[in-house]
Formats: sequence, C-alpha cells, structure tokens
Amino acid sequence: MSADPTVPTKPLADTASGAAARVRDRTVGRSSSPSATTADGPPPSDGGTRRRLSAVAPALVTYVLLRLVGLIVLWIFAHRAGADFWSLLHSRYDSLWYAQIAEQGYDQSLDNVGPDGKPRLPNLPFFPLYPGLTAGVAAVTPFSIPVSALVVSWVAGLAAAWGIYAVGVQLASRRVALLLVALWAVLPHAVVQNMAYTETLFTALVAWTLYALLRRRWLTAGVLCLIAGFSRPTASALIAAVGLAALVAVVRRQDGWRPWAAGLLAPLGYLGYLAWIGQRLGRADAYFHMQSTTWKIGFDGGVDTFATFRQVLTKAVPLSYYTATLLMALAVLLVVLLALDRYPLPVVVYSLAFLVLTVGTEEYYWAKGRYLVPAFALLLPVAVALGRARLRTRILVLGLLALISAWYGTYLSLIWTYSP
Repeated sequence: MSADPTVPTKPLADTASGAAARVRDRTVGRSSSPSATTADGPPPSDGGTRRRLSAVAPALVTYVLLRLVGLIVLWIFAHRAGADFWSLLHSRYDSLWYAQIAEQGYDQSLDNVGPDGKPRLPNLPFFPLYPGLTAGVAAVTPFSIPVSALVVSWVAGLAAAWGIYAVGVQLASRRVALLLVALWAVLPHAVVQNMAYTETLFTALVAWTLYALLRRRWLTAGVLCLIAGFSRPTASALIAAVGLAALVAVVRRQDGWRPWAAGLLAPLGYLGYLAWIGQRLGRADAYFHMQSTTWKIGFDGGVDTFATFRQVLTKAVPLSYYTATLLMALAVLLVVLLALDRYPLPVVVYSLAFLVLTVGTEEYYWAKGRYLVPAFALLLPVAVALGRARLRTRILVLGLLALISAWYGTYLSLIWTYSP
C-alpha cells in the first residue's frame, strides 16, 4: 500500500546524507522500509484528503504568505510609479506569446507578420501545455485569457509547493520540507511564480514526478514526465532522471515491467511536440533549426555563457547579469553538495542535467536565474542546514530573503526592460 505523500513511511534523520542514504535504495534499488511498495497501487486507506491537506497546510500557508510579501511590495511601488500592477503580471514578454497562442493558436510557418505589418518571430518555440490550460480555463470561466493565465500559474504554484513539500518529507523531515518550500518561495526570481510564465507549472510537474520516483510509482512518474514534456524544453532534464532511474531498476530486475513503461512514457510528450513541429514545417529538425535561425538560441555547451561571464568580470553590466552570475555559481556549488551528500539518483541527475542545460544554452544570460527556478532540489542542502539552526535564525534568514526577493522582483518588473 502506498504511503501518504506528506507522511514519511518511517522517521528520517534531519540530515542530508542520512536521508539520502535511506531513500537511495528505495528509489532505484531495495526498499529500506517494510511499508514501501513498488508503486501504482491503491491510494492510502489510513489518510484521505483531509489528512493530507492538514499535513501540507503549513507549507501551503507559508508559501502563500511569502509570495504575498513580494506581491504587496510590487503593488506598492507599481502604484507609486503609475504602472498597472496586473499588467506587470500577465501582459509582458513571454506572457504575451502564451496569450497569443491561447487565443489564436500556433503559426503555420517561420515567416509571420505582426499586427503592425512588420515581420515577427514565430511562436512555435513555446510549448503547448501552458497556453492550452489557459485557453481551457478561459473557455469554462468568465475570465479573460490574461486572467486565466494567472489562474493557471497560481494554482500551479500551490501544486508545486505541495509537491516540493512531499519531496522534502520523503528525503528528510517535515521541518526540512517546510523550509524547502519557503526557500523556493523567496528565490530572487520568485516573482515569476506569480506571472503568466511556465516555470511554476513545470516545477509542479517536476516535483510530483520526482516524488513518484522516490516512491517507485513508475507509471505515475512516466505519465507526469510525459505531460511535463509539453511544458518546457528543459523537460529533457526530467526525462533523463526518469530514464536513468528506470534503467537502473531494469538492470537490477526490480518492479517488473513498470520501470520499462516509465522509461518509454517519459519522453513521449517532448518528442511528440518536436515531431509535430517537424510535420508542420516540413523537416525533421524543424524545432532546432527554428531556434537557431529565427530566435538565435541553442545549446552551445556554455561557450556564450562563459564569454558573457568574462564580460561580467571586466566590464560594468546591469544588475541582472551579476545576479545571474551569482545564482549560477551557487547552483554549481549546490549540485556538488547534492552529489557528495548522496541524495537519490533521480534528484541528482535532474539537478545536474538542468544546470547543464541552463549554463549550456546560449543568449539570455540575464534570464538564467529565472531558468533555475524549477531546480528546487538544489535548495535541499540549504534547507537541511537551515533546519539545524535555531528558530530565531531561521526566521531572520527567511525574512531577509523574502525582502530581497520582493525588492528584486520589483526591480525586474518596474526597472529591468527585458524578460525577467
């Protein structure tokens, strides 16, 4: 019988290495708990919705309160600047592309003309899950497309917080899980979690996929990863995590046919969208060709990133460049700590692959901090360390981070003139 997603199957030590060691075998090897099962079984009979909601309520309340701090600060400064608060959340940059797709669908070719009669970039690089959900909400509610997009993002934020909490409980303890949610809510780019962007929806899918892997619920993990493949191209990092975990289980002859199914299901959403673009544009490599020729973006192994990094060290650049540099450096350190602390294979593989994609993608250096928002697992070592601190220290640290996040979110929304 599967365990409640917010209640560990057995008490876990409040340390990273101890937690990771206990979960590692259960993830891709032997079960370390008599109550752990091979997944996809019936729902728990000793819990129910009320119990699960009661267990996760502190995490959801914490998440909402911390994000409200950021939004209230943004509203105050937007009001003083004469800017429309809601437009800052749903009608800027990528948000406009998703709204256009939700309203008008995808372009038929790479040659398109905007409302002003001038050529514009094709909207095909934007994956369909978020605009599809936005259109669905708009179809069944009186909300406009922009408001529906925010509804999707905000509901996804709660789902992501719940999933992050479940992963934290599974790997460590409720205290660490709560801190993990709080840290994710006060990231420098956390304002994006409340905007009409895809990072929050993708994070929710990642969190619940990783949780399913940790519980060896192979079919659930495969299906969720398939859906995530329709959300963002960085789903390839999650596909790698599911695929490698499934491969290890197959080699060890565990859980029968389920790991095979998970490994086969995981890439279907991502590959399906690439195939659809190929069919629409008439060439097998259409997606990557479009990215390199029209949007001027692709994977160069980090050449462009390191070239920009050298400029950051030698020239005066905007604040967002310094922030991106700091966050990428911290991400490198944290992924090393994840590996050294022996966290479960899927967690390490996803985090490492996601970091490689972030650093290795050319252009948009300033946005790499936003790209890292779905990599919440990198925060595990920080959550564990903070969990050992005194309550007063935890409150002071989270309070300071909340203020920094609110200030930087306001900067990205009101002063920075490009996509956050």
